[in-house]
Amino acid sequence: MSFRVLLDEIRTNLLQVTTRLQIPEVSFTLEPAKSEFGDVTCNIAFLTSKHLKKRPYDIAKLISDEYQKNLGTLVSKVEPHQSGYLNFYANNAQLNRLVINAAKDAIYGMVDIGKKSRVIVEHTSVNPNKALHIGHVRNVVVGDTIARILSKANHDVVVLNYVDDSGLQVADIIVGFKHLGFSETPPDGQKFDNYCGDEVYVKTTEQYAQNKSLEEIRNNILKELEDGRSDIAKFGKSVTNRVLAEQLKTCWRLGAYYDCLNFESEIVRSHLWPDIFEKLKKMNLIKYESEGKNAGCWVILSQDEDKVLVRSNGTATYIAKDIPYAAWKLGLVDDPFYYKKYSVQKNNKVLWQTTLEENRDPKQHFRSNVVVTVIDSRQARLQNIITELISKFDSSQKSYLHLGYESVTLSADTANVLGIDTKGKNTQMSGRKGLYINADSVLDMLEQKTIDETKKRNPDLSNESLHEIASKVAVATLRYEMIKQDLDKIITFDYSKSLSLDGDTAPYIQYAYARAVRILEKAQAKPDFEASYELLDSEYETNLVKLIGRFDLNVEDAANNLSPKVIAKYCHNLAVTFNVFYEHVKVLDSENADTVNARLCLVHSFKSCLENALNLLGIETPSRM
Repeated sequence: MSFRVLLDEIRTNLLQVTTRLQIPEVSFTLEPAKSEFGDVTCNIAFLTSKHLKKRPYDIAKLISDEYQKNLGTLVSKVEPHQSGYLNFYANNAQLNRLVINAAKDAIYGMVDIGKKSRVIVEHTSVNPNKALHIGHVRNVVVGDTIARILSKANHDVVVLNYVDDSGLQVADIIVGFKHLGFSETPPDGQKFDNYCGDEVYVKTTEQYAQNKSLEEIRNNILKELEDGRSDIAKFGKSVTNRVLAEQLKTCWRLGAYYDCLNFESEIVRSHLWPDIFEKLKKMNLIKYESEGKNAGCWVILSQDEDKVLVRSNGTATYIAKDIPYAAWKLGLVDDPFYYKKYSVQKNNKVLWQTTLEENRDPKQHFRSNVVVTVIDSRQARLQNIITELISKFDSSQKSYLHLGYESVTLSADTANVLGIDTKGKNTQMSGRKGLYINADSVLDMLEQKTIDETKKRNPDLSNESLHEIASKVAVATLRYEMIKQDLDKIITFDYSKSLSLDGDTAPYIQYAYARAVRILEKAQAKPDFEASYELLDSEYETNLVKLIGRFDLNVEDAANNLSPKVIAKYCHNLAVTFNVFYEHVKVLDSENADTVNARLCLVHSFKSCLENALNLLGIETPSRM
């Protein structure tokens, strides 16, 4: 039970009151109120004012007088406000008991929006020619957090990772290895994905301007990749698999996991694209250009600018690969794939991959009527084209959603620390130019910074404990920075500010959790939840209880709006409210044992609730910092 119980009781009683008063039925709202306006506020007086031909305040007064005759279990009083709102005040003792006892449950905060309906969340989808940089991390973290939130809202979530192993950027590194003499073995101590991105890819792309013949070589490699039978295609497969293995290590380090890897090469070589291509032709959704800049190409007709679907040399652009893939995800075409186990991930979850090779592994079902694709906002136009085309294939209720987000820049200070001179300006990243910071480097630096800070505060901690704490704090810091802002805002990442124990940062929130753990350890006794909750009567105690009680309301909001920021903001507010409580309420100092016990119950429920909420953000909770 949570704050929702209070809302439900008020709604039920209000309907009875308005019936008795013969007030017309309207769809009123009940919302948590600001502290100076009680605990719950209602707009019913505004909605009925015109019909009743009375001022909203007069209607609110009429309703409050009637409601006061039978307050129910969880309401202590009702007041009309001069503005016309109807304000309800909670019976704190009863609400304390309900919320504190509910919050200690592991499933606390779950809401049944999904009713076990399946939702696909696709994220990461980084080209397998380089390491993940900090811009990719925003995709990984947003996608993983959305998947966690939807699961908490009782959806059956399937997480996919699309591997573009047959595109231009893969062709580029093959050009580097096969035609520019790059070794297939990275220097000692360098990960293969870093080597491919930092050295092979960047230096190969620089050569195209100087050696035009390389472009023709790249085009031929693209054709061989799509065909899949040549030695070049097999070589490309081996290289991309090596890069992918390293990328996944980074994702797992960040706490992100998947159900299936979908390889673009398998989609290209299946029967999906020819079937979709013919369907697009018959429906007159594409046309063949015989002249102009797109001569020899098949293009998608658009009001703004025609988009090339198939190049004049016969190779498909990536949007041509995305269209049949989108149709496959939505179950609009037959599934041509077999599935095989790729690996068992760090969380012991099996990771599957698509394949066209028949095998004995069981057939998997990774398709749904609802698909959420996490791709940065620069791809919005292409995603809109895909959505529009897909909607014309099938008239049934299918939902293909593009969840966009803005880019990540580096602060000048962070870039300088990492050896990049930006002349005092924030900088955009570019994989092609080699101007980026890979995610592992940032995590390594954050870990070292955390170790240094933790040693100062806890000189007695072992190296093992230090590294465990550092890992949790580093991942939390990076993840939180990626989701605490609106998705349509550019993030400027500054690793020094992000590690602060003050302000809107992950370590600040984690430190509140560690404080709660320390209080419970010092008590040296387990709280007895058959407590005297009426003793929690200060504003610091009741404010904390009420915020704990709003967890499921925030989960509902985040799930309905696909907004991870909602949970990030809730976690921060919860930590702030607890720290205010900590400063003003001496939990263990009261001479009344019942008061101490009630406060310990509150601290325990705060700790449990915060851990539960942070789990939705993929953030772990160290007990020492």
